[in-house]
Amino acid sequence: MFILDHLQHRRDVRFKQDQRASRIQALSVHRGPFSVLERDTIDRPIQELVRDVHADPTKASEILQVYSKVAVKAHDKTNCITEVLIPSAKTWLEDGSVNLKGPLAGIPVSLKDTLGVAGYDSTVGQSCNVGNAQAFDGGTVRLLKDAGAVPYVKTNIPITLLSFESNNDLWGKSTNPYNDKYTPGGSTGGEAALLALGGRIGIGSDVAGSVRVPAHFSGIYALRCSTGRWIKAGMTTSMPGQEAVPSVYSPMARTLNDLTYFTRSVVQMEPWKYDYTCHPLAWRPQVEEEYADKKVLRVGILRTDGVVDPSPACQRALELAETALRNAGHEIVEISPPSPFEGLHLASLLLNSDGLDTVRSFFRWGEWNDLGVAQLRSYMMLPKPIKYMYYLWVKYVRRDPIWATLVRDFHPKTAYESWKLVAAREDYKRRWFDWWNETDVDFLLTPPNATPAVPHGGMHDAVSSCGYTFLFNLLDYTAGVLPVTHVDRAKDQLPPSFSLRKLNGVAQGAYKLYDADAMHGLPVGVQVVGRRLQEEKVLAIMKRVEDALGDDKFKLLEID
Repeated sequence: MFILDHLQHRRDVRFKQDQRASRIQALSVHRGPFSVLERDTIDRPIQELVRDVHADPTKASEILQVYSKVAVKAHDKTNCITEVLIPSAKTWLEDGSVNLKGPLAGIPVSLKDTLGVAGYDSTVGQSCNVGNAQAFDGGTVRLLKDAGAVPYVKTNIPITLLSFESNNDLWGKSTNPYNDKYTPGGSTGGEAALLALGGRIGIGSDVAGSVRVPAHFSGIYALRCSTGRWIKAGMTTSMPGQEAVPSVYSPMARTLNDLTYFTRSVVQMEPWKYDYTCHPLAWRPQVEEEYADKKVLRVGILRTDGVVDPSPACQRALELAETALRNAGHEIVEISPPSPFEGLHLASLLLNSDGLDTVRSFFRWGEWNDLGVAQLRSYMMLPKPIKYMYYLWVKYVRRDPIWATLVRDFHPKTAYESWKLVAAREDYKRRWFDWWNETDVDFLLTPPNATPAVPHGGMHDAVSSCGYTFLFNLLDYTAGVLPVTHVDRAKDQLPPSFSLRKLNGVAQGAYKLYDADAMHGLPVGVQVVGRRLQEEKVLAIMKRVEDALGDDKFKLLEID
């Protein structure tokens, strides 16, 4: 039985990889260097391309041709693509399936592998999903086509979707566009790699940082929307039924201008007409204008989550943004919010309350598991008496209350225990609500992660180091990430006094991987956080941050 299951797994892996290779081979016309006109298309603002298509609908095919070439070249470099939709995309342009009078007319959009497109699989990197193609487009794709956008590729993810790496048996390992020894992030990592290498617009999902961390790792822009603001229907997931920390679908882009234009356009398409989970909340241009024009912003700086202090590179990026805002006349506020560690603790227990049984239920025998998820699963499965002895040793011998607290409670939960956790979550959210009202800041500025991109396999050690993003999933706050700088081997070394042994267990896992020499040149970003359903505000403030940086604004990766 097990052997037959594994053999079927291997057959399905070979089938999908051969299918992808064949489809990419058929696009050989899309190889070769970019022409001057192609580079112009890649660099022009999205709104200009839309105007061109409105004036001449045949331009849409030319734009698709350019981005097909971008996708093939990006895939050759980073293994970022799963499903190739380009032949269908050409047909959609010819048969009127795409509304070329819409606000996104002719704009190619790449999709996380989980999103449903008629006739194509949504495998989530697991071979059991091979052949699960739907008969109809999901809500996201229907809205995109009605808006004039052209879905053209789907992109790689980690098996289980619970990792900041993107690797699985089915599609292989995606690499960072800046350094192939590092990951582009996860779980929307293939998307980030493609966008860094010239892609235009992408859609991913985020349950613990899965669009924001790839943006930070790969040097692009992303917005984590609050629940109900963006379409979620019509997708495949590794955790169906998990709603304690809801996953949200959200936009990603190569530039901030494109991210803002795309988000605005999608919300103006009234997504609540495509998905019952969306709030009927129209786009609020007055909020955009208010925060674009507000003379002095009050900036709350979250310098550390109290679990893993930011590495020198990430601390320097935060300080660059802080200094730029201060020099632009904005007010910097030192803050002390409700314990971020408490948020990480609650979020990790809520997300994994089933003991990771659901994600494991989709595995075939012998199918590779993400190293970080495998690590979590091993803690989950420890017998409680052994786990308690380990907890006592960590807390009283190693004197590490943070790691001890996380380990102590990490086991499958009963319904009774789950309900108590939900009640604790709501109390925690109330305390943050009250704190923000009392503190009266316009937004928070934080690191997106304690370190830049991790090396392949690094999630085995760094799996619990996700507090800077996971916190805001628990709170359901709107948060965006923008790139600021690159790791510098001269500026970002650890101090001579640094000692790994003095750190808590979570921080040790992150700092095992930090090496300013090896990481030299990797992107480093900052995170802008608003409150719930403040997408317009966060995007406007992201622009204020980028404008404040002036000549120090992040330089995008050159397109070969």
